[in-house]
Amino acid sequence: MRMMMFVSFPVEQFNAAVRDGSAGAKTKKILDQLKPEAAYFMADRNGRRCGVLIVDMAETSQIPSLAEPWFLTFNAAVEFFPVMLPQDLAAAGLEGLGKQWA
Repeated sequence: MRMMMFVSFPVEQFNAAVRDGSAGAKTKKILDQLKPEAAYFMADRNGRRCGVLIVDMAETSQIPSLAEPWFLTFNAAVEFFPVMLPQDLAAAGLEGLGKQWA
């Protein structure tokens, strides 16, 4: 199942990694292991650093292997959200659901 991972970095810990020059290498190491379909980094609506990764999760037992690198490296918070591609949405049967529940 395709999942969106929302990773939120605490300011102090990530600042420390930026100052000591390790933030980029640590982030690259995690991304090389996780191999996300896509990864985007930005500030969230509250101005904190965050990342959004798209990963394919075959089983929920993969959650620790996806989240722990962020927890242990940056003390980050991680949330998971199931997401769909346009073709997934097209196959969802919205027309039938609309008729059934209208």
